[in-house]
Amino acid sequence: MSIKNFITVLLLLFSSCTVRQSLTIGFWNVENLFDLQDDPAKEDDEFTPQGDKQVTREILNLKLNHLTEIIREMNVDILGLAEVENRPMVEMLNNKYKERDYTIIHYESPDVRGIDVALMYDRHRFDVISSNPIPIDLGDHRPTRDILYVEGLYDDERLHLFVNHWPSHWEGTEITNPLRAKAAKVLRQEVNKIVASDPSAEIVIMGDLNDQPTAPSVATYLGCSLTQDSIRVGEPTLCNLMAPFIDKPDGGTCKYEGKDLVYDQIIVSPGLLDTKGLYMLPGSVELVDRPRYRQQEGPFKGYPFRFWAGDSLLGGYSDHLAVKVTVKKM
Repeated sequence: MSIKNFITVLLLLFSSCTVRQSLTIGFWNVENLFDLQDDPAKEDDEFTPQGDKQVTREILNLKLNHLTEIIREMNVDILGLAEVENRPMVEMLNNKYKERDYTIIHYESPDVRGIDVALMYDRHRFDVISSNPIPIDLGDHRPTRDILYVEGLYDDERLHLFVNHWPSHWEGTEITNPLRAKAAKVLRQEVNKIVASDPSAEIVIMGDLNDQPTAPSVATYLGCSLTQDSIRVGEPTLCNLMAPFIDKPDGGTCKYEGKDLVYDQIIVSPGLLDTKGLYMLPGSVELVDRPRYRQQEGPFKGYPFRFWAGDSLLGGYSDHLAVKVTVKKM
């Protein structure tokens, strides 16, 4: 081998050893992943064999198989989930996904329907330092799910994660707007605590916020901008990464009354936009979207292909699309 070729081989080996892997983070509202047991403390009886939906073991297995199909396609290192009833259901989902053995973080929340948020992560890619649920006090209104906070390390860099599922519009928009504002304020307080001790902290907020990125709860109370160029480390504004999907035909994460809505969002702190530590890979935000994940005909053409429509079994996936982003180390 010539000296030139030998040097070339050494350079290739050196570069391959120094290339850093990326960390992929996803979120998905999996639409009512309930077990078959009736818990008297929860409003969950419709998902039992005796309930209105008459859910059987076969139906639950179909649900899990379809969820696993999309999770397999996502193939993320960290996955936030919404609308899971309990830890055993997350474990069943994890067991279906044979390609990875995720570690699960889940806390029971006071939500009256019994739905919670959770996190699954690859412990070979992300080291968890701590986790805890953050309650949202809605006063006289129905209790809602907690926010899940997880702190961990990726490639020796500290990363803060928040998994959210804010109150829905079920009682009407005017009545529930203040509820989502309360959730946003609680989350903002937690973010402020982190940033107060580390202005360049790297934070990822994910979840079904049940509001558009331009809504007051997200833009004002949480303090998010859709324009990255205006965000600087040390300033309070967060960056909402969902701008490319707003007002795009069939570009939302869910639909209601024919309108595309971007309720499922990924938001990052200024620390993930700078050139130190971790950074969000530009252009890496995406919807996990294929034709088979949306209805292709009928009055609901273009809607996410959901599993249930009322008490009718459609046998799809979820009424929300999943979202994901990639983070790398400088």
